[in-house]
Amino acid sequence: VQLQASGGGSVQAGDSLRLSCASSGRLLSSARMGWFRKAPGKDREFVAAVRWGVGTTVYADSVKGRFTVSRDRAENTGYLQMNSLKPEDTADYYCALEKSTGWASWGQGTLVTVSS
Repeated sequence: VQLQASGGGSVQAGDSLRLSCASSGRLLSSARMGWFRKAPGKDREFVAAVRWGVGTTVYADSVKGRFTVSRDRAENTGYLQMNSLKPEDTADYYCALEKSTGWASWGQGTLVTVSS
């Protein structure tokens, strides 16, 4: 399975963006899709994740209440709705699938730039 993230762009603080992560194949119900981001000069950090089958979600404290992760099982696509964006949200955003050995199947990143 390969993942492809898209939907990034340049926005103003307070704006919204929705990122998509398309899977090349059908995902199992047990799969978990995660979103990560990497800002210049910083380590990659976890943003959010969703369990493909039941839809349970988890968020980093820094985005809780502003970001919503979801999935469309029929479309094999995950989403990250980002509201109330802040300059500190500026980063390359990646999606990945959780394997038994850790996060894998990293998609190509999509750049989000938030200006104040």
